[in-house]
Amino acid sequence: MALVEERGNVESTPRSRILGTGSYAPSRVVSNVDLESIVDTSDGWIATRTGIRRRRFAADGETTSDLAAAASRRALTAAGLNVADLDLIIVGTVTPDQPTPSCATALQRKLGASDIPAFDIAAACAGFVYGLTIADQFIATGKARCVLVVGVELLSRAVNWSDRTTCVLFGDGAGAVVLGPSSMACPDDVEGGATPGILATQIFTDGSLADALCIPAGGARRPATLAVIEAAENKVHMDGQDVFRTAVKQLTASSAQVMKAAGLVSRDIDWVVPHQANMRIIAQVSQRLGYPLERFVLNLEEYGNTSSASIPIALDEAVRDGRVRRGQRILMCALGAGISWGAAVVRL
Repeated sequence: MALVEERGNVESTPRSRILGTGSYAPSRVVSNVDLESIVDTSDGWIATRTGIRRRRFAADGETTSDLAAAASRRALTAAGLNVADLDLIIVGTVTPDQPTPSCATALQRKLGASDIPAFDIAAACAGFVYGLTIADQFIATGKARCVLVVGVELLSRAVNWSDRTTCVLFGDGAGAVVLGPSSMACPDDVEGGATPGILATQIFTDGSLADALCIPAGGARRPATLAVIEAAENKVHMDGQDVFRTAVKQLTASSAQVMKAAGLVSRDIDWVVPHQANMRIIAQVSQRLGYPLERFVLNLEEYGNTSSASIPIALDEAVRDGRVRRGQRILMCALGAGISWGAAVVRL
């Protein structure tokens, strides 16, 4: 059974809201044409099958926690808060700086936060939705007031550059939100309107599909020996067809379910911010939900698949360019390795 956090119209249950958003993408732009000199591919082949034309790669020496820190600072500024206001840090990533301690620990240090709890979630592309769901529980129960939720990946160092079907998909980046109770004001609030907050979330995992998208070695089961590294088994492996079919099915289903949990239907949603994995997946989800593609926030063409970072990056861009505004209802949905997936409805 899925873990469901449903608010509906029960006002006695405290809601958490998004107080501020932030994102960061490395400055190095790598186009499909650039990749033609690295792998056996072409701009046309990549763009037609995925919708991706460019992605960002981290600079030499730039780490996952560096990306996370830049996005986090922007989210805090947008929320009108300081690091000292935070009670908890949650980071969704499968590409931390090192196996242990967590990327959240490195982020806490770089932000100069106090000894608040900080931990990672390894839900891959669904990491941000998982993080949002967990943070919401802390705020709803009064265990935390302000929570920083970050999705960040540095996948350019985790792909097999001999596998043209996967290495062309991914990019690096970070997105962040600061959550607080719905009663808490933020700088860009507007007068009147409905109470902002997370209306419902749902998260799922089907471990029987774990091999469809994974990094098969490099952990305790199969340590990173020389043979493992030479075979690139410590890099991303994916069965594209299995992932495609599962993504279309489960993103559609979880989106419908979370809207029902929130007491909404498609026409009540102002924007959909999906995981930016493949344009063909997004188009099919749009068709099955009966929701127009022009109401989807999309940046896949520019950033590629940034895994757990893709939703918060897209959300932040849409907030900053004025498409997404306070009072609007936003549907977010994502699926990644695990196979793990989930969806959330938020009134901004």
